[in-house]
Amino acid sequence: MGEDKDEERRRSASSPVSDGDAFVPALFLSAPASGQGKTTIAASLARLLTRRGKAVRIFKKGPDYLDPQILERATTGGAAAGVVQLDMWMCGEEWCRDQLYRAATTKGDGGGGGGGGADIILVEGAMGLYDGNPSSADLAAKFGIPVALIMDVRAMAQTAAAIAVGLRNYRDDFTMAGVIANYCGSDYHGRLVRDALPDDLPLWAALRKTDDVKLPERHLGLDQPCELQGDEDAIERRLEAGADLLEKAGILKWIDTLGPVRFRPQRIAPPCRDALAGRTIAVARDDAFSFIYSANTTLLTDMGASVLFFSPLNDSSVPPSADAVWLPGGYPELHAARLSRNTSMLSSLRSFHRERGGKPILAECGGFLYCMETLIDLDGARWPMAGIMAGCGTMRNRAG
Repeated sequence: MGEDKDEERRRSASSPVSDGDAFVPALFLSAPASGQGKTTIAASLARLLTRRGKAVRIFKKGPDYLDPQILERATTGGAAAGVVQLDMWMCGEEWCRDQLYRAATTKGDGGGGGGGGADIILVEGAMGLYDGNPSSADLAAKFGIPVALIMDVRAMAQTAAAIAVGLRNYRDDFTMAGVIANYCGSDYHGRLVRDALPDDLPLWAALRKTDDVKLPERHLGLDQPCELQGDEDAIERRLEAGADLLEKAGILKWIDTLGPVRFRPQRIAPPCRDALAGRTIAVARDDAFSFIYSANTTLLTDMGASVLFFSPLNDSSVPPSADAVWLPGGYPELHAARLSRNTSMLSSLRSFHRERGGKPILAECGGFLYCMETLIDLDGARWPMAGIMAGCGTMRNRAG
């Protein structure tokens, strides 16, 4: 089986190389299941590489609003470059290939390095390695990106090696480059895992359990960066602590062995670049409304629109130049009192909706709740909202 994999890679490597091809090291961070520490380790690794002067671009497999907010904070200028979701079911293989190629050839504001594109591309998986259709393994195989398997090794030792080898051998169309053992109880615990792994599947890092690094979670995933212990610097401290932990564990020597992955330009029809020329789209973005895919704002600008961000929490009105408003999802229930008491913003939004027979408003999830007459929070308190839509939104701890 190993010889067949090597032969397949040789054939791929020997296929014609075009002048536009880009070659950049890349790594896919996956795990046997959710809750193993993928986002924390991916963000910590990105921070460590950024500290070394590398231009790092990060992708997230599948739809996810919360993890990218953490990942974006890990790199210099990360929020400007954006964390893009790779989803072959929703967006198609060609679009995903195009996004990877753009990252490989365009640095954006991601900091570090010389001219050109990223110095390294990191992709964080979703759920377990083989979960979903397409799965993380499907993406890694399709784009030729080697996988590092992150494992929560609490309550196991040599068995972790058996699981890793089983996941590696389950399919032979991608490369599993190494294992990261998370939540080790001691150095001895890490050595037990290391010694049980075969020579061709090395332990890249044995990470001790520490509260200095772990990120808090809620029902939809990780807490937003702005909510970590009510301290905006909390995420920075965790990223720095995580980077220190990975560096001490010796992961850089393995990262330096990663060979370049080939990314090819795609023939994708460009968006109609004049469709929104001269138009201004006002997008709500603050602690209450933050569920925004960077690819969507990029598409709006590619189509000629100007994108202005505003805060329903802190601003007094919708931007006067706005031709349309986008109210994305988020956690308005956590900020219902402030949203309700900002009556000037609520009045401005109602006026905007009435102008010219009603200017367009796209309200998603939490944004839709904001447009209703009343929002009842988890404590049962009733808060008046914009009243553009009739009805009342009621928050509960669980559905049903």
